[in-house]
Amino acid sequence: MASSRPRGGSFSRNISSAATTQIPGVKLGPNGTSFLSSGIPDLDQILGGGFTLGSLVMVMEDAEAPHHMLLLRNFMSQGLIHKQTLLYASPERDPRGFLGTLPSPMASKEEKSHERPAEQDANLRIAWQYKKYFGEQNSEGQRGGKAEYCNDFDLRKPLERHFYSGQRVDCISLRDSPNLAPLLERCSTFSAQIAKSDDNITCAGRIAIQSLCSPQCDFSDKDWEMLSFIRSLKGMVRSSGAVAVISFPPSLVSPAFLKRWQHLADTLISVKAIPDEDKELAKLLTGYQDMLGLLSVHKVARINTQVPAILEATTFSMKLRKRRALVLECLNQAPVDGSSGSSYGTSGSCSGSSKTGNLDF
Repeated sequence: MASSRPRGGSFSRNISSAATTQIPGVKLGPNGTSFLSSGIPDLDQILGGGFTLGSLVMVMEDAEAPHHMLLLRNFMSQGLIHKQTLLYASPERDPRGFLGTLPSPMASKEEKSHERPAEQDANLRIAWQYKKYFGEQNSEGQRGGKAEYCNDFDLRKPLERHFYSGQRVDCISLRDSPNLAPLLERCSTFSAQIAKSDDNITCAGRIAIQSLCSPQCDFSDKDWEMLSFIRSLKGMVRSSGAVAVISFPPSLVSPAFLKRWQHLADTLISVKAIPDEDKELAKLLTGYQDMLGLLSVHKVARINTQVPAILEATTFSMKLRKRRALVLECLNQAPVDGSSGSSYGTSGSCSGSSKTGNLDF
């Protein structure tokens, strides 16, 4: 008996795998996982797609420079662009004022190319039946661009107010709280609103907590309470469609509890500032003058699998492209001698002689 299932051609599209999710800003990954963008395209590529949905991300701060704020700003802005719910906690007295410093997405080349003909060729005469396709091409270009999943953000341009003026953003101050019970309750309410139903994700959300163990908080010396909060938050996030990002200064955590914090993190990242006039480091790295700092990936979330993630590199340089967009680049070794132009890693001579020949080893 012939099968009633329609036979597809070799060029037919796999609709079942392509239309599995319709949630804005959510990308399907391997092993039944989903990703939320970190707001930095290079970091998404390094992590294999972004932050795993239902994971806990921890960022170790640097006491000398607030580079972790760049990661938090891009992470929060990316969620607001996709109209995802956001919970932001900070030791500042007015955490909502921090929303005014979030960066705005940069206009892509595709959007500019679609805008220019509309402005320059306004008097162009075409057949009436083709005019309707101009709007569809613009919308398709925006849907197919980076705005679908990850944007390049302009750090010099603030995000428009209408993105965070609604009720999708919840802010809480940690300064006047004697313990973490209010924050835990708010996180529980937030996670319950975006909880999974039968392992299906209906909406996505983001939790951003800045400087959890800051000295400005009264609970900064309560190590066991903060550890219990992180463990509880990880369980809440795992059963919901959210990603939680916590930044903390590791120098203020005791070494014994620091190991526990790092163990609880699904994805562990650290940022470090570099001195402006380190001549020894400038000789070792190319493009040293353009570097803001260093970003290191210590752990990558691996959910629904036991296969470890093997990265090509673990430390990257943080730079600003055209002084606007944050980019990450692999560290390149500078040439040993400026006159030779060859790097130390690609030097083919193992002998101490300065003379080089075709048969030198």
